[in-house]
Amino acid sequence: MIAQVIVDVAAKQTDRIFEYHVPDKLKDVEIGSRVFVPFGPRKVQGFVVGLTQNSEYKGKLKDLLLVVDEMPPLTPELIKLSADLAQKIFAYRITILKAMLPRLMRANYRKILTPITAEAKELPLFQGDPVDLNKLTDVDQIALARKLLRNDQAKIEYLVENKAKKKTENEYSLALDKDEYQKILNSLRQNALKQRELLTDIIDNFNEYPKKQSNIESELKIKTSVLTSAVKKGWLTKDAVEVYRNPLSGFDDEVKDKKVILNDEQQYALDQVAESIKNKQAKTYLLEGITGSGKTEVYLHAISKTLSDGRNALMLVPEISLTPQMVRQVKARFGENVAVLHSGLSDGELYDEWRRIRRGEVRVVVGARSAVFAPLNNVGLIIIDEEHESSYKQEDNPRYHARDVAIWRSNYNHCPLVLGSATPSLGSRARAQKGVYQLLRLTKRANNKNLPEVHLLDLKHVQFAGGQFDLSVELVEAIKDRLEKKEQVILMLNRRGFANFMLCRECGYVMKCPNCDLSLTMHKDTGMMQCHYCGYKEAIPTRCPNCQSAKIRFLGSGTQKVQEELEELMPGVRILRMDVDTTRRKGSYKKILDAFGDHEADILLGTQMIAKGLDFPNVTLVGVINADTGLWLPDYNASERTFELLTQVAGRAGRAEKTGEVIIQTYNPDHYAIQLSQTQDYERFYGYEMRVRHEGNYPPYFYTVLISIASKKEQNAAKEAFNIKRKLERNLHPDTIILGPTPSAISRLKNQYYYQILVKYKKEMNLNTLLHQIQDSAQEIKKYGLNVYIDNEPERII
Repeated sequence: MIAQVIVDVAAKQTDRIFEYHVPDKLKDVEIGSRVFVPFGPRKVQGFVVGLTQNSEYKGKLKDLLLVVDEMPPLTPELIKLSADLAQKIFAYRITILKAMLPRLMRANYRKILTPITAEAKELPLFQGDPVDLNKLTDVDQIALARKLLRNDQAKIEYLVENKAKKKTENEYSLALDKDEYQKILNSLRQNALKQRELLTDIIDNFNEYPKKQSNIESELKIKTSVLTSAVKKGWLTKDAVEVYRNPLSGFDDEVKDKKVILNDEQQYALDQVAESIKNKQAKTYLLEGITGSGKTEVYLHAISKTLSDGRNALMLVPEISLTPQMVRQVKARFGENVAVLHSGLSDGELYDEWRRIRRGEVRVVVGARSAVFAPLNNVGLIIIDEEHESSYKQEDNPRYHARDVAIWRSNYNHCPLVLGSATPSLGSRARAQKGVYQLLRLTKRANNKNLPEVHLLDLKHVQFAGGQFDLSVELVEAIKDRLEKKEQVILMLNRRGFANFMLCRECGYVMKCPNCDLSLTMHKDTGMMQCHYCGYKEAIPTRCPNCQSAKIRFLGSGTQKVQEELEELMPGVRILRMDVDTTRRKGSYKKILDAFGDHEADILLGTQMIAKGLDFPNVTLVGVINADTGLWLPDYNASERTFELLTQVAGRAGRAEKTGEVIIQTYNPDHYAIQLSQTQDYERFYGYEMRVRHEGNYPPYFYTVLISIASKKEQNAAKEAFNIKRKLERNLHPDTIILGPTPSAISRLKNQYYYQILVKYKKEMNLNTLLHQIQDSAQEIKKYGLNVYIDNEPERII
């Protein structure tokens, strides 16, 4: 048998299938297996993407050295997906295959074979110590290792820089007959209370042993010393057993699931999706529902239909911050059948959740963007919540869009895909208009309450409270009114930090990042000026670094400054801040949201991560401190992003019995994106913005490809950019629009100068082949310090 392998070397020359002979002792290798193979003078990892009996290669094939995993980590579906995706997103196939795995398995790791049984421990293979499988090359020893694994005489442990070890817990088994325990209990002195409790539990629950230490200690309220004594006396035996890390442990005591009766619109939407689930139909639905219309309940009912049909469900959410509330609802409905995947998990948790999915131990997966690669078999439904979110597009290599991958998996599994949003992306809405997707609309809130009343405040004509120019008197008075009523407030400012930049009033100097063409942001809590792109930091100056003048000012506002101002204006107010700075620690998202839900704070202040998905019944006021932060970015979809963000955050108010109000502060109250967000009129916005896109020849009327060229020397980046443009002009049709090359809006990032070319086209048969040629040529010029990046359908063009 011959294995077709993609090797772990990301280069043009190696981006193809290599064939290896499979020795008899490795015949159980499968498609999707990770293997070690000889590659030139070294040994590298690879993925088996095919198995065949014949080869066109006339020489002698080298042997596979090792099959890494007991179960192939990737399914045949994901292997096929990697091949198709590589053609569309201009990434080497190995890069895509590695992106499909959890971090632990992508990293440099050591794979240790540990003996379990006494017989195995005595084998010469181990010599008293576990074996590093990466160093095991003798075929007979490899065969013995696999035999031990099959017979459960040994197990595998992954080590990543000595951190990512398996999690174990002590488990206690019974060493005696039931009658023996009764005799011991009868002879035990009366004041040995804890030992008597343990023995009574053993007798009463004899068949429930072995038990884990945590269960015994919590049930009997005894200490470890009692169990240690029982082992010494020969009553119990202790073993360390592997257990899954549980990222959902914090959800175990949540409120039980409530049965919800769907309204007519929700029921109609569910019926349409359920029909496709039943008929195993690969159909894409766009569920457009105003904020609070009950899209989540439609999702949950559709998942129930899928599970009752014997198939599994995959659900994506855009932000980690949304995951706690969404997981709470999904877990309440489906219990232990739920696994969660997102970057906020530890390496160990991510690996364990991924293994549960791969082993078929869960039926529902909830996660962020990369969860679209979950190794879930028998998929019967895929859901993408807040489908308009740009976070579904990976910004670095491999530059995939989760929506495109979900459509592929929908077709492969013959199952429906549901795209849900109150503000669908223009591309999705246009496809629904053309009948490519089926449009399902929810036009009223699930509780029949009206949308919150939205007020626009023109910051050019207001009085400001306090000494800063952030909070209007009207907004502050509205906040005070809600706090007196014991109600809660959400405030959004889509800028973190304290001040946006430092300016010297003497010489005009602005403090910039030495690595990027950007000003440094002031972070008062850490006492640092920081670059939000490369992470560069330096201490906040007291004098101008250029002229040593003391006349320096810190201008602009971020969430830190607004928090300080609120605390000055309303002493004693309880504020929780939610931005990148406060959510770095694991579990911080859930901790902040749970605290706010338990009314441990009056105000939740944050960036765009608080704008969507959150549902707090006591929130009656939402304030947008500056609606203009993203409005004038040099990007074709800046108006769309602004409308989406304002509509989404406005929807956090008045979601229960209490009436909601929204106050939006802006310097541009007449801009159509802000005007139409006041009434949450998506249909009018869609019509207006589509006309703007048509006039500018932008998506969804045109497809786009962004080619970025980076170099430490600006002239080298510019020169290569013009070379690429000439190649495009020679080979593409005259109707295709080629813009640039021009310096990027942020021309220098991490000491690299960026030039870019934007290609806009409607039909261009030659383009895919041409871009692959450019990608391959980029490998040659990399040695000169030049990098070329190709982004198909970019979310941002700046």
